Amino acid sequence: MTFQPFVPTGGLAGWRFLQNTVESQRKAHGDSPTLQRDLDYFREKIGSVQTAEDLVRDFRLLSVALGAFGLDDDVGNKFLIRKVLEEGTTDPKALANRLSDKRYRDLSRAFGFGDFPVPNTGLSDFADRIAARYKSQKFESDMGQTNETMRLALNAERELPALAMATGSNRTKWFTVMGTAPLRKVMETALNLPQAFATLPIDRQIETFMERSESVFGTRDVSELASPETLGRLLDRYTAMAGMADQASAVTSPALVLLRGF
Repeated sequence: MTFQPFVPTGGLAGWRFLQNTVESQRKAHGDSPTLQRDLDYFREKIGSVQTAEDLVRDFRLLSVALGAFGLDDDVGNKFLIRKVLEEGTTDPKALANRLSDKRYRDLSRAFGFGDFPVPNTGLSDFADRIAARYKSQKFESDMGQTNETMRLALNAERELPALAMATGSNRTKWFTVMGTAPLRKVMETALNLPQAFATLPIDRQIETFMERSESVFGTRDVSELASPETLGRLLDRYTAMAGMADQASAVTSPALVLLRGF
């Protein structure tokens, strides 16, 4: 029987509950026989995969590969995934670099089919690294069946520190936030940005993100946002505001207005 991650309530109270129970819930979820069978199969077979075609024609392998990057819904879109993998990431014109969702770039870079003469699938630690990502992503995905806000908070808790450690300018990192749907949702909610914000020109959007971040959290630096203290404040604010939004009948709810100063 598969363990279903859960929170008894939403908002900040639900986030506190999850923080206190997440390790025990992860263990129970990770011990699922179905999940273990999928990962055992991946570890056994992935070393023999030499091309993107090899990967996409094996449904079980592809499911784990995509699931490790939160791209589960694309398991039937084999043409897109094969092209993303085959073109790699070293060419700025490669499809993975042109797609706004940077999870495709991360997927392509991890497998290395288009970047190296020999893909990364043969590396001794490759299967374990992808398996660890898959377990984290699968836990988050299943949590989303109970509470989507908690799924996005867990994702941001994992992804923002990784983004902070990546190479590139602060502006480039903000573009990555903007192009990664789960991170963007967390930031938009935490910074109290309206839905119409997404219709603004890209340059105006990034300036607004940085201005609001400095106003609310005292910094416009993604690396500082990912520091433990600031990230904790960001996720507290996000879960509180998202919880109130779920209960509100309109985005102009007085409770949400009060939370602007949270």
